[in-house]
Amino acid sequence: MKSIHPVLADVTSRIRERSAPGRQAYLARVEALRQRPRGAERMGCANVAHAFAALPGEDKLRIVAQKAPNIGIVTAYNDMLSAHQPYEGYPGQIRATAHRLGATAQVAGGVPAMCDGVTQGYPGMELSLFSRDTIAMGTAIALSHDVFDAALLLGICDKIVPGLLIGALHFGHLPCVFVPAGPMGSGLSNSDKAKVREQAAQGLVGREELLKAEQAAYHSAGTCTFYGTANSNQMLLEAMGLHVPGAAFIHPHDPLRTALTDEAVSTVLSLRQGQRDLPIGHLVDERSIVNAMVALLATGGSTNHLIHWVAVARAAGILIDWNDFSDLSGVVPLLARVYPNGSADVNQFQAAGGPGFVLRELMRAGLMHADAQAVAEGGIARHAELPALDGGRVRWHALPDQSGDSSVVRTADDPFSATGGLALLQGNLGRAVIKVSAVPDDRHVIEAPARVFDSQEGLHAAFKAGELERDVIVVVRFQGPKANGMPELHKLTPPLAVLQGRGHRVALVTDGRMSGASGKVPAAIHLSPEALAGGPLAKVRDGDIIRLDAKAGTLAVLLPDDEWAARPLAARTEEMADEAGHGLGRELFGGMRRNVASAEEGACTWL
Repeated sequence: MKSIHPVLADVTSRIRERSAPGRQAYLARVEALRQRPRGAERMGCANVAHAFAALPGEDKLRIVAQKAPNIGIVTAYNDMLSAHQPYEGYPGQIRATAHRLGATAQVAGGVPAMCDGVTQGYPGMELSLFSRDTIAMGTAIALSHDVFDAALLLGICDKIVPGLLIGALHFGHLPCVFVPAGPMGSGLSNSDKAKVREQAAQGLVGREELLKAEQAAYHSAGTCTFYGTANSNQMLLEAMGLHVPGAAFIHPHDPLRTALTDEAVSTVLSLRQGQRDLPIGHLVDERSIVNAMVALLATGGSTNHLIHWVAVARAAGILIDWNDFSDLSGVVPLLARVYPNGSADVNQFQAAGGPGFVLRELMRAGLMHADAQAVAEGGIARHAELPALDGGRVRWHALPDQSGDSSVVRTADDPFSATGGLALLQGNLGRAVIKVSAVPDDRHVIEAPARVFDSQEGLHAAFKAGELERDVIVVVRFQGPKANGMPELHKLTPPLAVLQGRGHRVALVTDGRMSGASGKVPAAIHLSPEALAGGPLAKVRDGDIIRLDAKAGTLAVLLPDDEWAARPLAARTEEMADEAGHGLGRELFGGMRRNVASAEEGACTWL
């Protein structure tokens, strides 16, 4: 194993230095809470009676008289999300396992969990980003009963995992383990699904054929099989050591999945004070945050995490920014190609070696902190092992030296690319990020006239009218957190992919987000400051020449500096402002829109 890479060391060091005041204050709060007596001994008799009133008598005896540990379960179960439907029976399993181990468990609370796949392109998507902080607050409400000795967090998908993690870190004195449920089986391939979507965008197939393809792709319980935000979440949790090792991508109905959930119960109990003594506020430190960033880059993961993990780090008193991601991306090799960065899905990724193979290769190359802590005894190195059932028990064994499929996963000595899958863009339009791992090499530099839209509906109308049949950089603005909650603009992918497929040189520039499934079309996203906050994107006019250069890391309107500085900002119309704030519950999130920080600051509403 090589010594730690100097860039990794430098980035970690500057994060630690930058974060020192906030991290010290955070750890002081964690320590103060850790020094208190247990809840059942600390709280008043009426409080204790309320907390355990519904428990069977023997459980009350265990908690109060025998001082047995009590696990709080925070669940994002609903059966709207295919990924979360398997959680329905988890509380019963967890309680039974806790009993066998001499402990108790209670569902502390549930948190909302919306499916971005349902709301893509519709008003509900404007609640999506803010659902993350709502979930964090829901987690805090659940754990605020303050009678728990540990917590299990049941969540998988896009905003749910970051929200649960942010909430849990505000209870940093508790040991916590995340419990995944696994991906659905492979259906219609992601590439075939994308082809049908592009055909539908051109009017070549109708609704019936499109729906048939979509239902063949999304067909059962489990996480969607492309490598979007949900599955990137699972990769990052493995890299941070917050799962039982290797738990991320085991099918919901595999007997190993049941055994791994039981293992999560025993693991969280082992982290209690007096045993291994590792609360989540100590486990999540600068090393684990950097490990998550590296894992994201090495797998070409979701761009959403350049927002979410900034917020996660802040919840632990740690400050990271896009410069940190950019510098790491310059030295972290791309070791996985999973759709949309390749043709494989996550089941094929798992079969080829999965997260464990990638993490082992990064550690061997000195590109992860191999000394970072994890919920499993032995630290993060345990996540380079593969779980399997042996006589009804989970045992771990070493991964093969070589990939099971080199078209999906590769060693650090033979990467798909010498650098990571994400890049920072800067220029007179502000700062943005771009996912380059799936973009063809000849599309990393696009220079073309701008066509400006203030809504994604405007772009769709122009595409259908044939107005975009040329080289064009499409600007979609007033899509930032303050404007309308920063919805994902994944519905823009099919028409832009069609234009690119016809030979046009096209790109997207926006202060909004793309889905974690964004792919082959160059997209400068998360542009900060956003247009509504006075960002220069509000200056762009139709016909302006924009240059997007992912190689040089630049994004600019090609105008003289004095002319650009003097140009006024376009205002959002009253009609647009009213539409962004009303209907389908959007009024309830007005305070979040007013108070939200920028995308690069994690779009936090609680700072």
